[in-house]
Order: sequence, then C-alpha cells, then structure tokens
Amino acid sequence: MPIREIEGPAGRLEVLLDEPASRQVNTDGLLEAALPAGVRAAVVLAHPHPQQGGTMHTKAVYQSAKALLRIGCAVLRFNFRGAGASAGRFDDGRGEMDDCRAALDFMHDRYPQAPLWCGGMSFGAWIGLTVGARDPRVSTLIGIAPPLSRYDFEDVRTSPKPKFFIQGEFDEVCPLKEMRAFYARAADPKELVVIDGADHLFDGKVSQVADAIEDLFGDWTE
Repeated sequence: MPIREIEGPAGRLEVLLDEPASRQVNTDGLLEAALPAGVRAAVVLAHPHPQQGGTMHTKAVYQSAKALLRIGCAVLRFNFRGAGASAGRFDDGRGEMDDCRAALDFMHDRYPQAPLWCGGMSFGAWIGLTVGARDPRVSTLIGIAPPLSRYDFEDVRTSPKPKFFIQGEFDEVCPLKEMRAFYARAADPKELVVIDGADHLFDGKVSQVADAIEDLFGDWTE
C-alpha cells in the first residue's frame, strides 16, 4: 500500500513517497512491484511556506521529486504541521525543523544503506538545508530558491557537505545578486544553476528545475 503518513512530533505528517519501481515474478508467474534492494539515495524534500500556500504539491517541489526519482532516488515529500492533512499548527520554523527530522528518520530507517540527502524549496530550503547541514547522517544538500535574507543560513554556508542550489534569474524573494554573494562565500563543494527568466516560484519554468536536478545529479557521485 502507498505510504500516506508517518509519525511526526506534533502528530501524523501527511507524506508522499516516490520509490523507483523494481519488478519481480510472484508465485503465480505475474509481475508485481517490489521494494528495490537499493536506491541511488534517500531524499527528503521540504515545501515552501505553508502560510503562503506552500505544500508538498507545489509544482517545483513535485517536479524536483520526479526528477530525482528518474535518476534512481527514493523521495519523500511531506506537509509541514498544519498543512494539508498534517496534524498540528504552524510553528515559525522551530517545529517544522522537527518535522523534517522526523522525515529523515523515516527515510533513514527505510533505506539504512542508502546515502541520505535533504533539501527543499523557499522556506522549505531553509528548513531542509539547515536540518541537513546539522544532521551527520545527511551527505548532500539541495536548495531551491532559498530566501537568504529572511532566515539564517550560516550553518548551510559553512557546511563542508556538497551543496546544490537552483535559483531563478528574476527571483523577487532572493535576488540573484544576493545568491551569488552567498554562493561565493559558501564552503566547497558546491554547484549553482540559474534558470533564465524564472521568478521565485519558477512560474512557467518548473520543467527547467527538473532538468537542472537531472543535470546536477545525473552523473554525480559522492
């Protein structure tokens, strides 16, 4: 059965888990889906600000998850507390970081041998990058349109973990000039992809976010 919820610190968290499909023959000679023995990585993606309409269904988050799935990753999207069918109420980032940690715990338990990656979009980028930078289990960080001037990204900037950023050329929340200044001071290793003509939500450009994910990670090895 598809996994639709996990236990969170404030109650259940509504989730969507995308796993690479492998096929096996059952005793009746029919093909059936099976949990793959191994995946490229187990990834947690966090969504934009829930009080501004962000959910795990936000288009760029959805497209990013599908791109990671195409390159062999298992990807968990989840709704922060108080968003969608998740229990609890918005906690201005503190509780949302705990939600992200619960998502990482779930993926680590489900895929104990797989590399663990963490990231998100906008507000979710702050949550996912910060939690991922602090968690020793997480090996790779993914930030999509991080709102650098609105939150503290110092733990992310100084982290020695590989950091991958995707940014819109005309992002009105995090201007490209601000991203370039942050990126110049960020610890290596790091990569930045700028989507031409894109705003903060990548309206009309979400397919290019997916392309960027595949380009960044398609041939990349830790």
